[in-house]
Amino acid sequence: MSAAAEVTEERVMDALRTVRFPGLSRDIVSFGFVKDVTIGGGNVSLRLEIMTESEAAAREIYRDATEKLRALPGVNAVTIRLERKAPGGAAPRPGPAPAPEPAILAQVRYKVAVASGKGGVGKSTVAANLALALERVGHRVGLMDSDIYGPSQQMMMGIDEKPFVNENNQIVPIDRYGVKVMSLGFLMDVDQPVIWRGPMVMKAVEQFLQDVAWGALDFLVIDLPPGTGDAQLTLTQKIHLSGAVIVTTPQDVSLIDARKGLAMFQKVNVPVLGIVENMSYYLCTKCGHREEIFKHGGGRRTAEQLHVPFLGEIPLDTRVALGGDSGRPIVAGEPKSDVTEAYLRIAEQVARAVRGS
Repeated sequence: MSAAAEVTEERVMDALRTVRFPGLSRDIVSFGFVKDVTIGGGNVSLRLEIMTESEAAAREIYRDATEKLRALPGVNAVTIRLERKAPGGAAPRPGPAPAPEPAILAQVRYKVAVASGKGGVGKSTVAANLALALERVGHRVGLMDSDIYGPSQQMMMGIDEKPFVNENNQIVPIDRYGVKVMSLGFLMDVDQPVIWRGPMVMKAVEQFLQDVAWGALDFLVIDLPPGTGDAQLTLTQKIHLSGAVIVTTPQDVSLIDARKGLAMFQKVNVPVLGIVENMSYYLCTKCGHREEIFKHGGGRRTAEQLHVPFLGEIPLDTRVALGGDSGRPIVAGEPKSDVTEAYLRIAEQVARAVRGS
C-alpha cells in the first residue's frame, strides 16, 4: 500500500470530525463518542457510544460516519458497533420503534456474485451462461453487469436497445432469453471508455442495486469486475450476498489470483459456493482428441486445498466465443452441447448450495 493510501488513526479521526451531531455544529469526536478505533489491512473498526435518546439521530450519525470512512483512500471495509445511551448514562426511555428502511433487492431471493482474481479467465462468459442455465432449470433470473470499467453483457446477450424508466423512476432491465439484464453498456457508446474514480464506481453499483426494477427473482447473478476493488466492496457492504462463484483457468498465475479473490469473500463473510475451472481442456470435434492447453486440474486442487466445493470444468469450445460475439451465449444457442450440459450441472450445484441442501 502506498504512503498516500495508508490508513492511519489520524486520518480516520479527521474524517470523523466532519460528522456532526444532527442539528448541532459540534462533531462526534469532540463529543467523545468515538471509542476503540482499530486499523489493520485497510479495515477500520470502532465503537460509537452516542449519548442521545433519539434513535433517528444515532442512525444518521452511524450512516454518515460509515460513508465518510468508506470514502477514505486505502479503506477496504468499515465495521462500526453502535451503542446508544441516554444523557447521564441511563438507558434511553422506551418509545415507538423507528420505521425500518426498505431493504435493497427485497424481492430477490438469492444474490450470487461471479468473480475472478484476474481478467481474461472468461468470468463474464461464465456469468452469462450461468444465468441462462439457472433459467433453464426453472428459476426466475436477473443478470447484473457490475464490471463498470469493461461492461460486456450487452454484447454477450445481444442487446442493443436502451432501457426505459418506469413511473416509479426506476430503470427497467431488458429481458433476453428469459433473463432480466442490466449493464452500464446499455447507457454509453460502445467505444466510450469509463474513466472513473472509486466513489463513482461505488455509486454506479449502488444505483444498479437500488434504482433498477428487478422485480421478484429467484436469482440475481452479478458479474463483478476482476480483482478485489471498489465494486466488490460496495456490493458486500450494501447487500447480503448469498454466495460467490470464483472463476479461474488451470494456469498457476490464474490460480494464485483466484485464491486472493476467495480470501476477500471469506474476510467479509460471504460464502464461497465454489470454483469453476474455465477453458479446462480442448476436445477436438473431428477426432475426439483431448488437449489440455492450459494444464489441467488446478481448479480442483485449489478447491481441495482451500476446502471449498469444485463446481466443474468448462471445456474450450469455439462455439462459446462465437456465441458471445454474436449475442447468443452457448447455453441459449447450443442447448444440446457438452458445454451447456456442464453449465446446467454447475447451475444445479449453485442452487443446492444457496438453499443449504
